[in-house]
Amino acid sequence: MKQFAYARPADREEAVAMVSGSPGARYLAGGTNLVDLMRLGVAGPDLLVDVSALLPSGVQEQPDRGLLIGAGTPNSDLAADERIRRDHPVLSQALLAGASGQLRNMATVGGNLLQRTRCVYFTDVTKPCNKREAGSGCPARTGAHRDLAVLGASEACIATHPSDMAVALAALDARVHVSGSDGDRVLALDDFYRLPGEDPSRDTTLKHGDLVTAVEIPLASALTRRSAYRKARDRASYAFALGSVAVALEVSGTTVRDVRIAFGSLAHRPWRARTAEDALRGAPATADAFSAAVEVELGAAAPLPDNAFKVPLARNLAVSVLSALLEEAPR
Repeated sequence: MKQFAYARPADREEAVAMVSGSPGARYLAGGTNLVDLMRLGVAGPDLLVDVSALLPSGVQEQPDRGLLIGAGTPNSDLAADERIRRDHPVLSQALLAGASGQLRNMATVGGNLLQRTRCVYFTDVTKPCNKREAGSGCPARTGAHRDLAVLGASEACIATHPSDMAVALAALDARVHVSGSDGDRVLALDDFYRLPGEDPSRDTTLKHGDLVTAVEIPLASALTRRSAYRKARDRASYAFALGSVAVALEVSGTTVRDVRIAFGSLAHRPWRARTAEDALRGAPATADAFSAAVEVELGAAAPLPDNAFKVPLARNLAVSVLSALLEEAPR
């Protein structure tokens, strides 16, 4: 591991100034992803700025606005929070599916959002990778790509975002609070993550020195209370998803009143299935309608030979979860 300096600033303003002013500086909180990347030689910061004691932790109720989750909240605490389990079960389920208990105890909400890809070419510094070194190539396209993207990819990168939590937050219309050298701002999750395009080195729209401070979830509703997360993986124990889906469903009689669908492990970012959602609102609440709508959404997929299975997998996951939530709906 490359040698580095370590600092514990007195407050967030000092932390932001330290990282913004040093291109080789990185924030450190739980470190469950960053430290791994440092050990592999993928990340080599000159300075680690410890913000673990500076980030807000816990879940706060905001009157008429929903819940504010501190970026320093351990994943285990968020998954166990009674309000999350009752009003946003999709989020609790995603967190519990996302990692072992030991990792959930260490990992923070802010760090979870900022996980880097687990593509084997990105984490192996002996291989070329456009995400690590621009212009070096994407050998995954003709190599090991079974786990990689089928939606929103580019010639430069077919990596997927590994977070389970972020998929649930996408379905909940979450917003991310950020502090930076230009002040504080709030980003919709759609504006927080980005697709690879010609520059896959950046997973988010954050500037260097920007610090995630909190995540905001809108007010709970009948829609969010009937929500669920399902993940397909190679083994029952802790593993990254081959495909996952976060769904919230509200029906009125036999008609879909509102719906949210977000896919994980299909793209460089959580994939909000807005085309499918638009097709389903006002449509019959039936398995056939669910399948037809999701099929249209996945029509944009461009799989490679070894990950083509992800398209029917994602469709079956979504239809299965939608159908299960329909069965739970009051008649």
